[in-house]
Amino acid sequence: MGTHFLGDTAVLLGRSLRHVTRSLDTIITTAITPIAMMLLFVYVFGGAINAGPHSYVNYLLPGILLVTIASGIAYTTLRLFLDMRSGIFERFQSMPIARSSVLWAHVLTSLVANLISLVLVVLVALLMGFRSGAGVLSWLAVAGILVLFTLALTWIAVIPGLSAKSVDGATGYSYPLIFLPFVSSAFVPTDTMPGPVRAFAEHQPVTSIVNTIRDLFTRQPVGTDIWIALAWCVGILIVAYLFASISYRRRIS
Repeated sequence: MGTHFLGDTAVLLGRSLRHVTRSLDTIITTAITPIAMMLLFVYVFGGAINAGPHSYVNYLLPGILLVTIASGIAYTTLRLFLDMRSGIFERFQSMPIARSSVLWAHVLTSLVANLISLVLVVLVALLMGFRSGAGVLSWLAVAGILVLFTLALTWIAVIPGLSAKSVDGATGYSYPLIFLPFVSSAFVPTDTMPGPVRAFAEHQPVTSIVNTIRDLFTRQPVGTDIWIALAWCVGILIVAYLFASISYRRRIS
């Protein structure tokens, strides 16, 4: 059964990736918005923001990486929604394939596409002056956190992709996720915020994830932030996966 599932997922993943490679503009578009934000904040607002001993692009990049992921998963919802509307899911169900492989193919396609977008953003950040003395293990830790965060948000994206009634409904949910980093430590230190806003910013998932990535990049002790970040990512991933699976079973039953 496991081999059957893996084989079916690999075939469907290849199909989804071919669709992505035929429309690379979606990946480029996904990367353009966070890159534009990075340019705006560094070159327009950066001089007015105290980012401590490091350059503002170094301070900003972890938050921009999360914005990139939040922007990219909207395309996952759209692709899933269009497959549902086109009847391709019904055709898949009539074939001898593992049912869950259809969803996993979309999720893994999202992961690949988002990783490409993240690489593009990091390359632009390097051109803007981003520098890190982090070693290989720290970079691998950053990559692991970003993969977990991508998977968590992608499984959230699966839910509206399966249940939305329109394109706007399928993609509209992503806007709160994109703007969540703005009320966190991603762009400015939380101690500059008024009381209630600061309390929210310090206890939402983006802040612990951003702080962890920033500390890894600057070779600072990560403290408890890394465990809080991992707990948020894994917790969201599990809950979103369960709700997405329930929604999928209802749609194909």
